[in-house]
Amino acid sequence: MTLSDMLHHRRAVRHYDENKAVDSDKVRECLKLAQLAPSSSNMQLYEFYHITDQAVLKQLSEACLGQGAASTAPQMVVFVARQDLHRERARAVLAFQRGNISRTSPPEKVAGRLKNTEFYYGKLMPFIYARFFGLVGLLRQIIARSAGLFRPIVVDVSEADVRTVVHKSCGLAAQTFMLAMAEQGYDTCPLEGLDSRMVKRILNLPRGAEINMIVSCGIRKEGRGIWGERFRLPFESVYREI
Repeated sequence: MTLSDMLHHRRAVRHYDENKAVDSDKVRECLKLAQLAPSSSNMQLYEFYHITDQAVLKQLSEACLGQGAASTAPQMVVFVARQDLHRERARAVLAFQRGNISRTSPPEKVAGRLKNTEFYYGKLMPFIYARFFGLVGLLRQIIARSAGLFRPIVVDVSEADVRTVVHKSCGLAAQTFMLAMAEQGYDTCPLEGLDSRMVKRILNLPRGAEINMIVSCGIRKEGRGIWGERFRLPFESVYREI
């Protein structure tokens, strides 16, 4: 498929053919491709829970309010935002970049780039992604808005703002996964109508983890899989050229 083919083929499938299996290895490969999605500051603050166990699928179907897209799905993937892992992920990126900069930078620029990267991932990222009842975010806002009096600067740094950034990066990975699945001829449906507390209990997730969405996977059932023709607003109502 071309990208255009995949985009036109992909639909939110509401009922899967329960007689058609899904290859778990192919789903896993699609999740590897999902990791190639862009991620803010390359922090990759997410996890993918690939569910194939029938008992767990049944529990998740209940947590998804019994929707057909969940109850008929042979497999599911739970996309989880993990802002609580920001220090661990920052250290991982920093460790990689130390070698990357040394290998790929002109000799005269290695020291400067290393210094900037050490500051960015060693100090700035832990500060940006930290949260404590809104107080750390308030401090970031005060600093950013004060500096913004003299130069352009990112001002959306409250704890709610940063949480949104984490979920956007996770959502980009989920969208990449769904396109990869379409290339394999599989169907998906992104689910947000769910009891997130119940999902966390089922997967035994820590308090700091947050459910971004669940993507059910399978092959659409002819005549029932999709709800009629696709609707999109007229392009002119969403497009603005400046």
